[in-house]
Amino acid sequence: MPADAPRRLSPGARSRSGRSMKRLAIYCGSATPADPVYLDSARSVGRTLAERGIGLVYGGGRLGLMGAVADGALAAGGEVIGVIPQALVDAEVAHRGLTELHVVAGMHARKALFTDLSDGFVTIPGGTGTMDELWEALSWAQLGYHANPVGLLNVAGYYDDLIAFWRKSAEVGFLRPQHRDLLIVDDTLDGLLAQMAAHQPTQPIVRMKTSDL
Repeated sequence: MPADAPRRLSPGARSRSGRSMKRLAIYCGSATPADPVYLDSARSVGRTLAERGIGLVYGGGRLGLMGAVADGALAAGGEVIGVIPQALVDAEVAHRGLTELHVVAGMHARKALFTDLSDGFVTIPGGTGTMDELWEALSWAQLGYHANPVGLLNVAGYYDDLIAFWRKSAEVGFLRPQHRDLLIVDDTLDGLLAQMAAHQPTQPIVRMKTSDL
């Protein structure tokens, strides 16, 4: 087995069909902020996805917003698939109550599997690791590695400055005109999911293959 091949700890994922949003990758932090709005929002995201029959793919952790979004979905009977590096399993931060848990060799393999398993990406509040995942999803969309919608849920204005940066990069010219709408933004999950469902892929810079990554 290749070093980056996932190792399944428990079965149970539903099969996907077509290009509809059967599963979404959720990017979020493993920290627990003092303001409860962030944990409450994460639980609500998980619950809402489960109620809509949308499977959740996430980082496989049990702490912070990661644990909250997973627990919210599981409590509502949803499918939750975790993808976690072996080092974090060794650190005992893995969530053991998931539908399925993939253990991979490292962070790059983790993000690649997020892309392979999901039909879109939703970023909720988090820190540097969350930003790494968001920017890679956007970069890979620009390069044609995937054509899935990339959403940003702006909980309590948390991402106001990031949204301003995205717009500034377009104004200055670092972001190509055809890529300005790659980042889908909303303050509500319902609004974000509606925009993502209507997403039309843009023209990529090139069309990359897995072997190019």
